[in-house]
This record gives sequence, structure tokens and C-alpha cells, in this order.
Amino acid sequence: MTLRQLLVAIGKPLVELCTPEADPRVCGVAILDPDDEPGSYQQDLVLVIGARGREAARFVRAAARRGAAVVAVKEAPAELAAVAREAGIALLGVAPRMRWDQVETVVRQVLDAAALSEGSDEEPGDLFVLAQTLAALTGGSVSIEDAGNRVLAYSRSDDEVDELRRLSILGWEGPRSYLALLREWGVFERLRSGEEVVRIDEHPELGIRRRLAVGIRAGAQHLGTIWVQEGREAFADRADSALLGGARLAAVHLLRHRSEAGRPRNELVAGLLDGKANPDLVAGQLGIDPAAACTVVGFAVREREPDQPVHELHRADMLSVVSVHMASYRKGALVGASGSRVYAVLPDEPGLASLVADVARVLERRTGVRVQAGIGSPVPTLHEVPGSRAEADRVLGAMGEANAVATISDLRAEVLLGETLSLLHGNPDLRDPAVASLVAHDEERGTELVPTLLAYLDAMGDVGAVAASLHVHPNTVRHRIRRAGQVSGIDFGDPRERLSCHLQLLLAVTTVTTYNAIRG
Repeated sequence: MTLRQLLVAIGKPLVELCTPEADPRVCGVAILDPDDEPGSYQQDLVLVIGARGREAARFVRAAARRGAAVVAVKEAPAELAAVAREAGIALLGVAPRMRWDQVETVVRQVLDAAALSEGSDEEPGDLFVLAQTLAALTGGSVSIEDAGNRVLAYSRSDDEVDELRRLSILGWEGPRSYLALLREWGVFERLRSGEEVVRIDEHPELGIRRRLAVGIRAGAQHLGTIWVQEGREAFADRADSALLGGARLAAVHLLRHRSEAGRPRNELVAGLLDGKANPDLVAGQLGIDPAAACTVVGFAVREREPDQPVHELHRADMLSVVSVHMASYRKGALVGASGSRVYAVLPDEPGLASLVADVARVLERRTGVRVQAGIGSPVPTLHEVPGSRAEADRVLGAMGEANAVATISDLRAEVLLGETLSLLHGNPDLRDPAVASLVAHDEERGTELVPTLLAYLDAMGDVGAVAASLHVHPNTVRHRIRRAGQVSGIDFGDPRERLSCHLQLLLAVTTVTTYNAIRG
């Protein structure tokens, strides 16, 4: 990310740009200790510790010679900025009271967030950018804290800040005396009990300005808080609605960040499932046998109109529960997430379906929403895992509402039908205009040729069964079938034409579920 993007994220009171014309790209952060030999600092932000003011000049030049993009120094006078310009490097001045480990932590956090969001729609800086955006929308100074009142991000502000905000940022958590007052005033209880913007009055005797606060929530779970301190001007008119929207965005970030601890292992498992990682290397790093037979199980949460933070929470819960249960089942079980689904790679043994059903029930009790699991075919080695994963996905795609767990063997016909319909959907040139004419005839004249013909083809021509299912006389069925042949020109005596017509009628009514609904 560029230096200016980094400064938008961290800014005052942490650092100040002493060479305002500079805007290099920053790829990492490094420490230069005067007692050590300088290393290679290609496009790094170098923190010069142990040297202040003018005495840091030679270290600024040394960092520049070693490829650094930016150098940070405590007590950076104007003459040091001139040295940096001459050396062709940007210079940051660090607040004297800041600890170097705090500076390194926040810079690394922002750069890591930018790297993780590369190629996605997320902006560099992540929570810091969100804090800066909320500051602009609310007209105040914003800080974002986790559930333990630790500061995760804050907005850069040239406005007046009170002692509470200054101490919170310098200490990376709210002062204990003020936290005790918030508990006494019932603020925390309100923040944790619902989705509302809480107003905290000004307390001049404590050096505290007026504040707005909103809890960051996913469902009933409290994840943290967004605080906004009032500056010289009053809060913006739409500050409350901006905070509510910001809290929902922050919830998504915090839930994603929660799963980052297991990211390297999850990436290995995801690479194995996708076929992008070498199975032998994955097996070596995870300590498992690459030649062992295994099966892939896919888990999916079925939500209607899901709220994104709640969906992220359910996905995180699903990953946690599946990991624990599968680890107890077999030490070598692999669990990882890909997209909105969670997958387990397990030894193929008797009782696997029963175990998976137990896990699905636990997940449903924990999340309160329906969880379904699809089991692929067993494969002889880790090299064939992508094939078993593809089958697990096909099963999940073909499962209706009735079952919580199914195998590819249970739903092979449904899977084949679904993929055939997908092929027809993606290739309009394969469709028969004669079928379209039947659908159009029903729509224009209010007839029921399509549902009658579907029932007839399903029943393999058993007129009595069709009449009973549709609650009509057998002669009515015969009449409709003859009429369907006249309208479309399809020869129902030809088995290939019957099959083609059947498939395309199923596609015409969109899904097998809609088809079943038409049949009653």
C-alpha cells in the first residue's frame, strides 16, 4: 500500500509525515537498531530505535541505501527531514511517548490487512479505514474496540481529543477507572443487550467529552464496541444511522479475523480440496499419510435471507464444531473452509454417516438454523480428494429439505438430473422449440398440458396413476396428452423424444422442487 494509505489508517497521534511530498509504496516493516548492522529493507518502513533527532541522520541515510521506502524516528527536526529528502526517502516523526513495539504492531496489522484483502473488494487498512470513514460520517473521532475493551483501530483526527481518547490510544485499551464508570452508568449493559446507539454525556470534571457508542454484534453475541468522541463541532445529523451501518461492517471483519489464527492450516486444506496444493507436501506439513483412503464431507448452513454478520458467525461456529468433533473421531482428520462451506477430509470407515449426522444435529442446536451435510465417494489417496469434494458439493446442491445428511449413492439420480438440467440451461441451442410452444400454450390459454405431461412421463404412461395424482378423469388425461402432441408435434411413441421432452419440461419449470410443487 502507499504511504498515504498507511497514514490514513494510523495517522496521529502515532506518527506524522515530515516529508509531505513523498508517497512511496510500503511492503513491510523492519527495525534498525544502532547496535546492529543494517540489513536489506526493500520497500520497508524502517523504525530507527535508540537514536533520536539529529543523531538519527546517518541511520536515515543507511536505510535509504538499503532500499527502505520510509524511515521513522522519534523527535524528527526539520534538518532531519532535509537529510531524508536528499537521501530520497520519506521520513515519519513518531510521538515521543509511543513505544516502538506499539508502532510496529499497528503498522504490521494495517499492512497485513491490506495483503489479506488484495484482490477483494476490501480497502487497505480494513478496520482503520472503517474508523476513518465513520469519523467523516459522524463528525467525531472514532475508535473500535473488541469485547475486552482493547483498541483495535481508530480514526486519524486533527480535532480536539480528550484525555480519555488519548490514554485509550496510547495504552491500547480504555483506562480502568473510566471502564468502571461505564459499568456503573449501565452503558455496557445497554451496548451488550441490543442494537442501539448509546449516548454518554459530557463530564468536564473528568476531562471527558460527549460520546456516542454502539455495540458490534452478530446475532446475540457481543463482539466489541464503536466509540465516537465529539470534537469542536456537534455530531452529524445522521451519525446514529452511520454508526449502526458501521457496526454491521465491523462485525463481519471481526468474525473473519477470529478465524485467522488457523489460516495457514486452513489454506493447506483448502488447497488440497481445490486441487491447487501438492497432496504429498500437504501431508508432510500436516503429518498425515498421503496414501490413506479418505472421504470428503461438506457442511452447509441453510439460511433464508441471511444477515451477513450472522452468516459469518454461523460459518465460524460450524468450522469450530466440525473441527472439534472430527479431531475426536480421528487424529488425522483435516478440516477447512472454502467459501461459505466447511469441509472435512476423513478416513473412510463404517459409521461415518452416523458421525456426520450427529455433528449436523449439534450444529443445528448451536446455530438455530438448518445444517446439511453431503458425503462424497471414498477415494484411495489424498491425490483424489478434489473428486470426492466435487461429489460432496453435488450432493449438497441436490439435497432437498427432507434430509440432513446424504451420500452420493443416496442422490446419484438427483445429481445426474441436476447436472443435465444445468447443461441444458447453459446451452440454449440444445433446447427444443416444441417444448417452449407447450409452455407458451399453457400461459396464453390457461390450460394444464405441461403438468399433465410431466406426470404422464413420470408415471411411464400409466394413465390411471396420473388421473389419481391430478384428481381428474382418465379420459381428461388422454385428451391432454393428445392435445400436447398436436400443439408441440412431439412423438411420444419415440423413447428418445420422450426423454428429451421430459428433461426440457423439467428445465422449463425451473427446478425439480417447482416440478414437485406442480404435481401437488
